[in-house]
Order: sequence, then structure tokens, then C-alpha cells
Amino acid sequence: MKTNYDLIVAGGGWSGTCAAIAAARQGIRVLLIERWNCLGGAAAGNLVSPFMNYWTTVPGSQEKKMLCNGIFQEILARLREEDGMFEDDNYFDEEVLKLVLNRMVTEAGVQLLYNSVICGADTEDGHIRSITCATKSGPLSFTADYFIDATGDAELSMLAGVPFRLGRPADNLCQPMTLCFRMSGVDKEQFRAHKREINPLYKQFQKEGKIKNVREDVLIFENMNDGVLHFNTTRVVRRDPTDPFDVTAAEIEAREQVFEIQKFLKENIPGFEHCRVLSTALQIGARESRMIEGEYTLNEQDMKALTRFPDAIATGNYDIDIHNPEGSGTSHYYFKPGEWYTIPYRCLIPKGFANLLVAGRCISATHEAQASCRIMPIVATMGEAAGTAISLASEANVDVRDIDIPRLQQILIDHGFLLDDCIER
Repeated sequence: MKTNYDLIVAGGGWSGTCAAIAAARQGIRVLLIERWNCLGGAAAGNLVSPFMNYWTTVPGSQEKKMLCNGIFQEILARLREEDGMFEDDNYFDEEVLKLVLNRMVTEAGVQLLYNSVICGADTEDGHIRSITCATKSGPLSFTADYFIDATGDAELSMLAGVPFRLGRPADNLCQPMTLCFRMSGVDKEQFRAHKREINPLYKQFQKEGKIKNVREDVLIFENMNDGVLHFNTTRVVRRDPTDPFDVTAAEIEAREQVFEIQKFLKENIPGFEHCRVLSTALQIGARESRMIEGEYTLNEQDMKALTRFPDAIATGNYDIDIHNPEGSGTSHYYFKPGEWYTIPYRCLIPKGFANLLVAGRCISATHEAQASCRIMPIVATMGEAAGTAISLASEANVDVRDIDIPRLQQILIDHGFLLDDCIER
């Protein structure tokens, strides 16, 4: 078994998977380490679905302009080939996704390691030298020239000593955690006919003390399976998603909320008379946790100004969507048709480290900015950019901050990234 690699990617979610594929396709040796038994991160383990919009519309028309391209679009194409997507390209089958991602990383030549948790990192002079994983065979150590932290919670960065922030500055509270779940046995025609009745009655029950969940509404999405609906509606507030005891308490509280919602719908809304809780996510989902301190911190003003950074490596326009960390309510700032912001490469570079990049929702961003750039399509493009950047660093044998940025951008542009108005020529 190899223990030395050109690149080790920690975390097999959207950012980590795309990073590993991008780097391996450039010919470097990649190890991808994932704590679960599949790839897909939030979609696979947290049952996060559907995709939030990853496009804008051309002003004055309904024509879609894709903002998240490259490997992400390849994944969508493979899902369609395997009958794993609805026609509107938002809803997908996470079981098909797991299969597709297995195939894509294997085809790229990535070495996969499942059921393994990174539990240690040895650092020296701003370099990670090796990492240790807890596995079925006990602790195993691996070395690499470069590393990418795509754990979502910045776990590798934290173990390596990278400085980080947690939540909003005033009180360090993060956006609420949510345990997504599915219900079966739903008469969908009846549901669609009566769905407008759900939230007014839910709010009435809240006022009467019959509903404990603090979320302001019941958020329900369609699902590809007959009689099945998807729920992203539990809300656990004032818990630290990086504290294992807080997360345990959140899991317990959220599961009570799941069955509270099921009982409410079953007893009050036509179409739910025979509903059952089909499944809950393997793990409660965190919208926000650690965010590294990077070479640059992306902020809300950057996004609203539609800043075109000279080192931009990704784009997005998902609304600044902040679920109240303390209770009820969700705030939004929506971008207009034809608008999108960019994410600079410097946000992926942790301060003080030479061979580490971070991709995903734990990049260097403020509480507000992270609320937009955290979604799966956007973090997928961050991952592709990070993996490509490492391949360039490895080729030139340089620190991650010394790569050829215009070359990186041109490669990404060739893969469909909308960076033409950022690249320095």
C-alpha cells in the first residue's frame, strides 16, 4: 500500500471529489480520504437536496447562463445518463450520485480510502508533512507534498494549527443545524392541492405551543420516488457544530422535530394520512462552522458589488441566505438576473501555510458571504479550482501561493468557468 502521494484530499464531498478528479487528471498521485462509505458529502450523508440555482438568467429572457461548470456539469451529465436527475436539473437521486462519483474518481486514477477519519497532522515550517487517520486497522499515516482540506468543518486545517473563525463575530453563533429527512406514503396529488394550508396551520400550532420547532415554516421539496417527499425543515439553534457534545444534543433534538412534523402533517393535512418517516440523514447538516483565516476574506460587500477579483477562480449568485442562528426567521439578499460575484484564490490559502489549500464552505469568508457561497454547485467549482491549482504547484515545485494564476484561470476558462473578465492578460 502506498503511503506517499503528491496530493492528499481530506473529505469526499462536492469540493473534495472535484478537487481529486481535477488533480488526478493532470497526472499527479492523489489520495482521497472520506469518513463515510461514499462520495457526495452533504448530498449523500446529510440528504441535502435539491441543488440551489447554479445559473442566472439573461436579462430580458428566460435563457439560462450556467455559473457552475467544469466537472460539476460532467457529474450532472452522468446523472442524466443513469436516469438520476429530473429534467429541471435541480432534483437528483443521491444513490445514483454515489455510483457516478465512484466511477469518475476511479476513472481519473484517484486512490480512495473510505471509512477513515483524519485525526492528526504533523506540521513543520508552514508545511503539513503527514496526516494520521483512524481506520478499521487502527491509525494509519500518510505523507504528501500537498494537501487540500475539503472536510467542510476545516478539520484538517484545525489539526494543523490554521487559525479560524466560528460563526458571526458578535457571538460566534453559526447558522442552525438541520437534519433532513424523507417521508413515504404521501399522496402527492393531495399534497399539491393542500400544500398552501400547511404553513398557516403550522404557525398557528407554534403559537399554541403544539410545535416546538423554532423554524418559521415547513420546507418541503419534491423527490424522484413515488409517494416520497423531502424535508429540510428541522432547526437546531445555539449549538456549536464543532463541539461533539453539542452536535450529539442537536441530533437528538432534531430527531424529535422530525416526528413532530410527521405527526402534525399526518393528523392535519390531506395526503399525509398514511405517511411514514422513511429515512433521516446519516448526520445532521451544518450550514456553517469553522472558516479559516486566509490570505483574503470574502465579504458581503464584495458579493453585492459583483467584484471581479484578479485571482478569481469561481463564480456564484446564490442569495445571501442566513437562517437565524438564534431562532425563527431567514434573511435573504437576492442577486438580479445577469448578476454574479467571483471568489478569489486567496480565500483558499490559509495564512502561514505553503502546501495546503482549503475548498468548500470552510474557505476564508465572513458569516454573511459564506451564507451564499456554501452551496454544493459553488463548492464543487472551488474544489476543481483547488485541485487544478495543486497540479500547477506540483508541476513547478512551488508553494500554493506562488502558482501561475493566469494559467490556472485559463485552464478553468477552458473548462467553462466564467472568468474571462477577471484574467490578467
